[in-house]
Amino acid sequence: MVEWVIASARDAGAGRVVCVVRPGDGVAEGLPDGVEVAEQREGEGTGAAVLAARASVESGDVLILSGDHPLVTPAHIAGLVAEQRTRSATATILTTDQLDPTGYGRVVRGDDGTVERIVETKYPEGVPARELAIREINLGTYVFRAEALYPALDEVRLQDGERFLTGAFPLITAGGGTVVAHVTDDAAIALGVNDRLGLMHAEALAQERIIERHARAGVTFQRPGTIRVEAEVEIGPDTTIAPGTILEGATAIGAGCEVGPHSTVRDSRIGDGATVLHSHLVDAEVLERAIVGPFAYLRPGTMVREGAKVGTFVEVKNSDIGAGAKVPHLSYIGDADVGDEANLGAGTITANYDGRRKHRTNIGKSVKTGIHTSLVAPVDVGDRAYTGAGSVIDEDVPEGALGVARARQKNVEGYADRVEEDPQ
Repeated sequence: MVEWVIASARDAGAGRVVCVVRPGDGVAEGLPDGVEVAEQREGEGTGAAVLAARASVESGDVLILSGDHPLVTPAHIAGLVAEQRTRSATATILTTDQLDPTGYGRVVRGDDGTVERIVETKYPEGVPARELAIREINLGTYVFRAEALYPALDEVRLQDGERFLTGAFPLITAGGGTVVAHVTDDAAIALGVNDRLGLMHAEALAQERIIERHARAGVTFQRPGTIRVEAEVEIGPDTTIAPGTILEGATAIGAGCEVGPHSTVRDSRIGDGATVLHSHLVDAEVLERAIVGPFAYLRPGTMVREGAKVGTFVEVKNSDIGAGAKVPHLSYIGDADVGDEANLGAGTITANYDGRRKHRTNIGKSVKTGIHTSLVAPVDVGDRAYTGAGSVIDEDVPEGALGVARARQKNVEGYADRVEEDPQ
């Protein structure tokens, strides 16, 4: 959640990012590279948190964001900073009038439109009716001139032991400074996350934004409410994402693809025109026009090359499936290289583990394996070779040869009668 806030600040042009943490709370250990840490060792409230960062940011414009408000965008921040600099303000507040103001801090403006103060209305008793009637509210995102901010915060009176950042505004104006507001119509930034329910609501809004961005770029989402797309996922135009699909991590999908329904793709690449149906991909690569699924599992290190097919109930791990090759159904291919245009019959497996080490299987171009072939690695099957159905191949098969490794069939006449006469 905090990384979203940090990313927005950096994308908006922040040169440095300082995260205020409590010692031992575990947040510092999870921050992205390059983020500075300021420990808040004393005091309560937002004002005390900002003072903890004084030594880190002593001058210039200071942008203050809340780590539990992940839906702030670079556009919000850029607009806020531009308002501050255009109007040469001492402080600028991000505000909106698009929410029910109940419980929020109301923005009280002067006759010239500048901000006089923030009136907290969490407890409305004693708040004048004219102030409760104000609809413009404080969203908790600010820019200050550091030279005015810290002296004002030093003078803010504690309320029930807390030093509130909003208490600095009247002190700044009393000292001759100017406080202005930047209004946004996007009220989602107000959503703070305090528990799992709040996180769920924030995620739902974030998903809407992500899917809308891809849709505007030419991606079709069927029943988007059932689809999850993480922030770093890339999707090309004219691709269709079917219901129940999950796209995670550093996944990149090309143009004109069909992904789903009910596919999970994590940290994988899918080339233009490829199809992935009802399948699970992790750290795998599927090249142009390849077909995966339904019900395939591509594990890390898998490469499915142009026009290849990995079909129904096939698991592939750390293997290279050549261009135009087919592994249609009911197979396990692990630690193998499969040549172009090979066709592996149903139930073909590579036995890649001898109990101590993994070994590799090499299957040549245009190889055709019979059903239920077991290839015991390390083993090579030459180009254009065949294997007989039900064979256990533990020696190399030369190019163009037929490898058969199975016992000859023997029929025992009258066996059923003997079983029925003497079940023992």
